[in-house]
Amino acid sequence: MSYLDKVVERRDAVKAEMDAVLEAVAAENRTDLTAEETEKVDALVEESRSLDTKIEKLTAQAAADAKAAEARSVVADALPKATTSIVREARTYTPEAGNSFVRDAFNAQVRGDFAAQERLARHMKEESVERRDVDTSNFAGLVVPQYLVDLAAPLARAGRPTADFATNKMALPAAGMSLEISRMTTGTSTAIQETQNTAVSETDADDTLLSVPVRTIAGQQDLSRQAIERGTGIDAFVIADLIRSWHTTLDSQVLNGTGSNGQFKGIRASGGNAITFTATTPTVALLYPKLADALQQVQSNVFTTPTHWIMHPRRLAFLLAATDTAGRPVVVPTAGGPMNAVSTGAGVAQYANSGYQLLGLPIITDANVATNYGAATNQDEIYLVDAREMHLWEQPGAPFSLRFDATAPGSLTIKTVVYGFSAFTAERYPKAASIISGTGLVAPSF
Repeated sequence: MSYLDKVVERRDAVKAEMDAVLEAVAAENRTDLTAEETEKVDALVEESRSLDTKIEKLTAQAAADAKAAEARSVVADALPKATTSIVREARTYTPEAGNSFVRDAFNAQVRGDFAAQERLARHMKEESVERRDVDTSNFAGLVVPQYLVDLAAPLARAGRPTADFATNKMALPAAGMSLEISRMTTGTSTAIQETQNTAVSETDADDTLLSVPVRTIAGQQDLSRQAIERGTGIDAFVIADLIRSWHTTLDSQVLNGTGSNGQFKGIRASGGNAITFTATTPTVALLYPKLADALQQVQSNVFTTPTHWIMHPRRLAFLLAATDTAGRPVVVPTAGGPMNAVSTGAGVAQYANSGYQLLGLPIITDANVATNYGAATNQDEIYLVDAREMHLWEQPGAPFSLRFDATAPGSLTIKTVVYGFSAFTAERYPKAASIISGTGLVAPSF
């Protein structure tokens, strides 16, 4: 049913209501209407007049549309018939497109370029369809094109393996600079009732508030107007590297953040089970009992089973290079039919998942694990974590917000800023992580 049909239908209904009122008055042989009837009839008359006006306008428009359609049909019949084909419309910003996202963002903001504004608006509509799980209204600025984000895969940088594999990830709330979590520090109690009618065990529960601050990770780069307006691929190169750096910094903070000076309070600073591996000449055989100790301490202190080992790639290489007294490797691929092996694995790495496991748990290699610990600044550490207790909140879409400021207009300099908000804690149950450190984890030699 068209809109005009609905208006006409309502006009008929109004007339029927008005007729019903007047017929009731006539049936009672009255010449005057009551106050209520008068108010109702007046309202119906007013609505009837409004509907009549709409019907008149819509009817005139329908007639004009019909004439226009007839004219188009005459013209179409006079033109040669074209073959109809269906094509796939390319996205506004792709590596193959002639449009530069950064150049358009600059021209739209600084120069008021309407064509650039139109392309950016079209791109934002494309993103609203593509990113169904995250509405683009959540983003503080423009959404970076996906092909630029794809370029931000961890190539030359260490990336974010721990943040991706070993954290309980959540969306950061839309407002606020801290997250508050209640931690029960004193629990209730139960005990055997010694005799009937005697008091049963009672302990008052108590909690402590865990405050998790929201942190800002940001980076900037000054670009000349010449680079933006005349360069080829420079804008994509700069944004891709800023994004790679942002993710690498976040991952490093999850591991190494001190909790002060605007940093996360990372895994190693959160008070996990401390295990010291001391050895003048480290071997896998000497390390192995420490690994078992790390596992049992998590199970004994928080009554859960950890999920991941996190270590620097050089520490996995230390395991892989180890041999027994007969010269046989102690870490072997599963396909090799291992017997009494310290560690096993397929030996095929996927991103930072090494493909190996230790004591039945997967090994995540992360080059963001620091290698400058200890008095000689040459030690790394091994972390055993329960991923369910590594809580990471990220701003939806971060770090997909950027802006451009003419910081030095006299020098034709434009500042590009990439930033995002996030928060992390491993302090809900700190003992859900074990941290192995010490002189036995100095840089291995091969």
